[in-house]
Amino acid sequence: MMLVQTGGAGSRIGAAGLDAPKVDARACAITATRTIPGMRILVIEDDAETASYLVKGLTESGYTVDRAGDGREGLFMATDGAYDVMIVDRMLPKMDGLAIIRAARDAGVATPVLVLSALDRVDERVRGLKAGSDDYLPKPFAFAELLARIETLLRRPPPTQAVTSLTVGDLTMDLLARTVTRAGQRIDLQPREFKLLEYLMRHAGQVVTRTMLLEGVWDYHFDPQTNVIDVHISRLRQKIDRDFAEPLLHTVRGAGYCLRAAA
Repeated sequence: MMLVQTGGAGSRIGAAGLDAPKVDARACAITATRTIPGMRILVIEDDAETASYLVKGLTESGYTVDRAGDGREGLFMATDGAYDVMIVDRMLPKMDGLAIIRAARDAGVATPVLVLSALDRVDERVRGLKAGSDDYLPKPFAFAELLARIETLLRRPPPTQAVTSLTVGDLTMDLLARTVTRAGQRIDLQPREFKLLEYLMRHAGQVVTRTMLLEGVWDYHFDPQTNVIDVHISRLRQKIDRDFAEPLLHTVRGAGYCLRAAA
């Protein structure tokens, strides 16, 4: 569905048709000075006039723009991962806009997504955001607002990839499978031992104090005056070091413990 109007702050997209295809030059000029050369935007929009309006305005604002005319083509292009922002119409042929977003997220695509839709009820906006979009702009909308929202998405720091494994020397911990191996040999750990080793591996090469272990592993914010740490360190050392030539877990007298690989 195409929604284009004209208004005081620049062109608006609404139900009356594309009355003024030209984008507000002042708004574009201001925004163009803020864009970063080479930023790529994917527009997934089936209406030719609306798509032309968006592509023209975004190009004049300094962006490199590609357009997909249906949902399936849009998903294929989205999973390429080469875009800095995606603008996705909600109602598309062959594949719904929200289905595109869900499929892209399932494929590991983290590109920020701005949804455009004539469905402007609160529950529809919530559906769009829960599907994995980063912003939802109801039609009709001012082009200047669209540009401002794109700038906001571009200012967000890129998502960091979740750490799924830790390695110190020949010791490896798989955080998803909850397994530990050393030199390819599996090491069975109790839940608390696993948590203790994970903490030490995340701080590999650093001296970890008893206080740090009590807070980070046992969630104690006081000293229970027990030898619980000594007992677990001793058990852990037996499992990860006993059958290997080079020890990894070291005691730093008067300070704490350090997990490090041999130099």
